[in-house]
Amino acid sequence: MPLTQDPTSARDATDRPDPATASALPATLPGGTPAGLPRGTPAHAPVGSPPDAPAKLILGLVAAQLGVCIAVFTPIVVTLALRVAQIVPEAERGAALGKVLSVGALLALVGNPLFGALSDRTTSRFGRRRPWLVGGMAVAAVGLTVVGLGSSVTTLLIGWAIAQLGCNAALCMVTACIPDLIPDHQRGRVSGMVGMMLSVSMVAGSFLAQLFTDDMALAFIVPAVVGVLGVCVLAAVMPDRPARAESVAPYSLREFLHSFWVNPRKNPDYSWNFASRFLVFVGIACVTSYQVYFLMDRLGVAETDVASKMFTTTLVTVGGVVVGSLAGGWLSDATGRRKPFVLASAFVIGVGLLLIATAGTFGMFLFAVAVFGFGEGLYLAVDVALAAAVLPDPQTAAKDMGVLNIANALPQSLVPMLAPFVLAIGGGGNYGALFLFGGIAAAVGAALVQLIRSVR
Repeated sequence: MPLTQDPTSARDATDRPDPATASALPATLPGGTPAGLPRGTPAHAPVGSPPDAPAKLILGLVAAQLGVCIAVFTPIVVTLALRVAQIVPEAERGAALGKVLSVGALLALVGNPLFGALSDRTTSRFGRRRPWLVGGMAVAAVGLTVVGLGSSVTTLLIGWAIAQLGCNAALCMVTACIPDLIPDHQRGRVSGMVGMMLSVSMVAGSFLAQLFTDDMALAFIVPAVVGVLGVCVLAAVMPDRPARAESVAPYSLREFLHSFWVNPRKNPDYSWNFASRFLVFVGIACVTSYQVYFLMDRLGVAETDVASKMFTTTLVTVGGVVVGSLAGGWLSDATGRRKPFVLASAFVIGVGLLLIATAGTFGMFLFAVAVFGFGEGLYLAVDVALAAAVLPDPQTAAKDMGVLNIANALPQSLVPMLAPFVLAIGGGGNYGALFLFGGIAAAVGAALVQLIRSVR
């Protein structure tokens, strides 16, 4: 696929109708929203306002997000920890898991802005998002297969790194489609629906993990297939046009390095949103990365029972996420406000982490994760809508959302690196300290979002 760019021309190269076909192609409003009525848009859309996004596009976004999240979070939550436990001695499994997760997440950090920038500049006849959406998930499927078939920590590390790169490319495209294609008055609800797929995927992933506990290769390959099917649904229904080749120059290493930088003086709201998102996801990562070992080490759950306990745990968590996402998304769109929901969500996440830290029974743990899930749902309902409102340039949405996605991915790397030191406080196995650390991070993240001025 031809890839081209210069730092100033991307805004002119994407989704701008060619003069020869202007009558056949809709113009775009700020944020990439089509000004014409796409097929499937209700005829009763208010005059003078952006039309509602077609239902099939929203369903495609949901399907793609669900599929990719099943592929990437099933290993993070359940199967990767079990795979490591099969290969290394018990005393080494925490460090080995941290190594695999950290390297994969670090590579994902590079992938997010890289794939986003390349997407904004792609001149393929298949569009600028679609090739990276489908191609990224195909690469991820290869990496997950390597993890499932590998027999050493090194093989797992290589396979997981490939999988993370591919999945992050696909997720970056899904995220970019929201500011590209969803009008502002729908972004809270759509963000809530898309965002809660992360947690729904954990239920589906835990269920799949139970089905394939006797065949760990299938425990990785089947979620990968689900991911490929999910992105194909979105690829089939999304409107997507390529960048105009004559308007852009070759993409250089300098421009790639520049992709990681957004001037905080010129774009303070974007910068505060990045910092806030990073700290909230530190709190979330403390749970998603270590709840398997918490069940085994603190609550005494046998390794053979972990998959079933995690399925129950994830069902309860997702129940909270669904309620929080639907309520938060609807209320956010109805009131036109985003920041109060971020503040409330981070507070609830912090309370949930504190409850998890003090849980002494499986029942108490389930109550704690329900509270945590509700807070996470509130956050996911407005996270992308808030991000879309503070982008420096709507026409380079994929690159800028890719940079913001670093704030999601970096905690997956840093938390496993820091966790052994926190867990060692007081003699080792101090999960209370780990979850308290996550709760404090989420609370500080909530405080920072209040510094954003352009969003209510």
